This record gives sequence, structure tokens and C-alpha cells, in this order.
Amino acid sequence: MARLAQTAGLTDVQQEILSTVRDFVDKEIIPVATGLEHRDEYPQQIVDGLKELGLFGLMIPEEYGGLGESLLTYALCVEEIARGWMSVSGIINTHFIVAYMLKQHGTQEQKDHFLPRMAAGDIRGAFSMSEPGLGSDVSAITSKAVKDGDEYVLNGQKMWLTNGGTSSLVAVLVRSDEGHSPEEAAAKPHKSMTTFLVEKEPGFGEVRPGLTIPGKIDKMGYKGVDTTELIMDGLRVPADRVLGGVTGRGFYQMMDGVEVGRVNVAARGCGVAQRAFELGVRYAQQRHTFGKPIAQHQAVQFKLAEMATKVEAAHAMMVNAARKKDSGERNDLEAGMAKYLASEYCKEVVEDAFRIHGGYGFSKEYEIERLYREAPMLLIGEGTAEIQKMIIGRRLLEEYRFQG
Repeated sequence: MARLAQTAGLTDVQQEILSTVRDFVDKEIIPVATGLEHRDEYPQQIVDGLKELGLFGLMIPEEYGGLGESLLTYALCVEEIARGWMSVSGIINTHFIVAYMLKQHGTQEQKDHFLPRMAAGDIRGAFSMSEPGLGSDVSAITSKAVKDGDEYVLNGQKMWLTNGGTSSLVAVLVRSDEGHSPEEAAAKPHKSMTTFLVEKEPGFGEVRPGLTIPGKIDKMGYKGVDTTELIMDGLRVPADRVLGGVTGRGFYQMMDGVEVGRVNVAARGCGVAQRAFELGVRYAQQRHTFGKPIAQHQAVQFKLAEMATKVEAAHAMMVNAARKKDSGERNDLEAGMAKYLASEYCKEVVEDAFRIHGGYGFSKEYEIERLYREAPMLLIGEGTAEIQKMIIGRRLLEEYRFQG
């Protein structure tokens, strides 16, 4: 589908990277994705291939052993990977959010210690913000850190941790009321949150004293990648593992990382929608009814036209959001719009491809069945549609403030 979702103005290096990733997806991911997904099996061979390609260091600066590429390059690679299997793009997403947060907010010692091994893929990152009773209200975090000498003692339960088992570094957001009175902490909860860099052994169970990663959460879709809880019970973390070295900045550090994550989710939506269109337009030319391919029926052509238009629109907004972030400008408006539109359009394109397949779309033999279960995750990941609308609405009122 070379005519859809093209990106103007790419450098030769960007085009070469994307071509390499596209070939990898076509040869190494698409042929095995559905089988792995049905078995809920971690795609170790695919991950090893991504590591060999250097993708774990794609956005990490060259001085730390990475490729030093832009968010746009990363987003376009994610789009290609999600076209093959969305779960694989999830494996690298949380890794890149943590690497980005380290690059932007970490101390020099933290950068020197973690980024080279993250670029090589030897350390895998995960980030943990949500909690069982939290939902979209980050200010309601109850997990807490209390200082004890040169360490902090962390207690609490975190939820929906992507790469919870396979990661070896987790950026964890908790409440730390150090320097704040109870009244101040209650009035301004966002200013009493801190991000801790927690190192652990990969695996499940007690992965270090005071830290337990229970088994994988069984999900409708988004299989293969491990999604877990994280339980801290007297977990001791050195003070030099506070991201940036200063407490109280965690919320803002996390939100900066989530903006990158929202571009990633938009890119995933674009990739899944592209694959759904590919499957739909191919099946429509193979399946015959009433003496001709169903692609020749006007009703199906209308669906294909709508699907392709949505793929194009979502891709354009995703590219715009990535380029805005790369320019150093604030991009929460563009990232929110891209995430909202791409996830909604992805759901609609996948459903239309499902309808084109008819009864066969309901069979696990056909790839569209897997996409139909994967698309809903994008509606809630990195903030629901309602949260995106709140962000968009507030930013629009800032930009278009009426002077009466």
C-alpha cells in the first residue's frame, strides 16, 4: 500500500531506517504474529531482532551509544511495527518513554549509568503511573515514598505496567510529601510527586527485596507483551535514584514522557489501521458475490474510500505532533489531537475491514480477528478519549481566549 500514509521531507537516513524496519516487519513479524498472539507468547526472537537493528537506542543520543534520531523517525518506525503486530510496538514504547525522561530530566550520573545500556537493549525500561483505583485522576496516587537516611522507603500498589516482567528498570511515580505540609500536599498534589528509577531483575515474583511483580494480567487483546501489577512493600531505593535528583518534580516529568507516549499510541493506531485497510482491500478483490468481486460493489468501495481517508488523516496528524515535539515547542494539543483521532479512526477502520470479511472476520484463521481485539486498547492507553478532549479543549481556550 505504498500510496497511503507517505511522509514528505524525510532524509535519506530516515528513509533507509524505515525501509529496513518495513522489511523486518514483513519478513519477521507478520508471518508469526497471529500464532504468537493466540498463544500469548512473548516474541523473544522478534525482540532480539529489534535489538540487533539498534531500535532500542533509536532516540538515545549518539554520545550514549544510540542513533540520536528524532521523535518523528521513532513514530514512523512504531507505525511500521504496529502494522505487523501492535504488541511489539508496546514493548519498545515504555522503554523509550523512560529513555526520553532520563535524557530530558536525569542527572548526568543517571544518564551515564543507564542510557548506554538502554541503547544497547541490555536494560529494558518500563514506567509505572497508574494504580488500581486511579483511572485518569493522577492526583489520587496513594503509593508513597518516605525518606530514611540516604534512602527512600516505597510502599504501594501500581497497575497496568507494560513490560512489568521483562523490564529491568522501572520509572515509578509515587507521592512524596517531603518539604510540604499536609495542607500544601492536599491543595497541590501534583507538586508532591516524585519519579524513582527502580532497578530490578527481569521475571515474576519477588524481583528484589520489597518489590513483587505478580504474573501477567490476562487481557482480551494486546497479548504477548507482559502487562502486570507492581507491589512495593518496604522497597528501599537510594536517594540518587530520584529522577533528576530533586523530589516533587515527578508529575511534570511523567507528563513530558506521556506526550511522547501519546505520539506513540497515535502511531500505533495508524499502523493497525493501515494493516486493516490492507487486509480489507485485498479480501474485497478476492471474495466474489453475485458474479463479481465484492470490491466492485459500490457499498464496499464506499467503505474502502472512507477507510483510506481515515488512514491518511490520522497519519498526517501523527506526523505533525511528532514534528512539533522535535522542534522543541509545546505539543500537548497536537499530541492529544493525534492520539484521539488515530485511536478512534483505527477502531473504525478495523471494524469496516471486519465487516468486509463478513463471517470469516469472526474466525481466528483470519488476521482481522486479532486486529479487532487489539484496536480497543488504543482507546484507553496513554489517556482515554475523554482525557484527550479535556486537554484539547483547555489548550484551545488558552489559544483563543476571548477578550471581552
